[in-house]
Amino acid sequence: MTIPQRVRLVEVGPRDGLQNEAVAAPVAVRVRLIEMLAEAGLQNIEAGSFVPEKLIPQMAQTGAVLAALKPHVRARISVLAPNSRGFTDAVAAGAKEIAILTAASESFSQRNMNCGIAESLERARALASAARISDIRLRGYISCVLGCPFEGHVEAERVAEIAVELHRLGCDEISLGDTIGVGTPLAARGLVERVAKDVPLPRLAGHFHDTYGQALANVFACLETGLAVFDCSVAGLGGCPFAPGATGNVSTEDVVYMLNGCGVETGVDLDRLLDAGDFICKFLGQPPRGRVALARAAREGALRACVPGQR
Repeated sequence: MTIPQRVRLVEVGPRDGLQNEAVAAPVAVRVRLIEMLAEAGLQNIEAGSFVPEKLIPQMAQTGAVLAALKPHVRARISVLAPNSRGFTDAVAAGAKEIAILTAASESFSQRNMNCGIAESLERARALASAARISDIRLRGYISCVLGCPFEGHVEAERVAEIAVELHRLGCDEISLGDTIGVGTPLAARGLVERVAKDVPLPRLAGHFHDTYGQALANVFACLETGLAVFDCSVAGLGGCPFAPGATGNVSTEDVVYMLNGCGVETGVDLDRLLDAGDFICKFLGQPPRGRVALARAAREGALRACVPGQR
């Protein structure tokens, strides 16, 4: 078995993670979280999105978040901008990498973007042209690649066709998203293998939610194909406001722990990453969802109990 020697992780917690939390984090908290993730060694961090505040209030003031970041941290940042207004605002805020959206499910596309797949690709084409003019790196997301909450099973062939369109219009990277977390390892691996027949593997990324506890296994299955870019979320935060039943993304801490154990380099300091997860979970008033963070908390609690006078 051959797996990549190094994997690049795209941290989506500050956007895909926080957008589905009941408690909206203020600018200062979001900035500190991003800075802690950068200090942990994450080179790609999705900082927020430029969408109407009434739709996703948790992502309000993303421009202020970017403005407050230190320049060396801002250089690692991407943002989501699903339409021309969002793209214009993102560029004005200084974003150098922008993510755009489409879906492999017609029903989900209508509910998430208020348009069909074909129209979402037309929007993407217009944004790609604007990105080239502004020298903006473009990342494409395809949602519901392994299943849809409204339509059920999604054919890999359809996903490949959409990925080809995104590749043709100029996306530097295409993230294949199991938005509702229904995928299993062989299905995830088969999907990547199918899409990679038409789109170069180095242009693809995996994005797995852990609704059924399959995300980490799916990451490893795709790692076996040679896929070397994965989206993940600190403390396993997240979900999708427009996908009933979708829970958090695969935990960044769990992915790093697994890759460390496999001898795969990520450049991420696990202890600092755990501190970042602890910081945001304390603000949100909830425990982390990743197993590594829970194990560390249990171990530290047991150690304190063994020391006289400690509680």
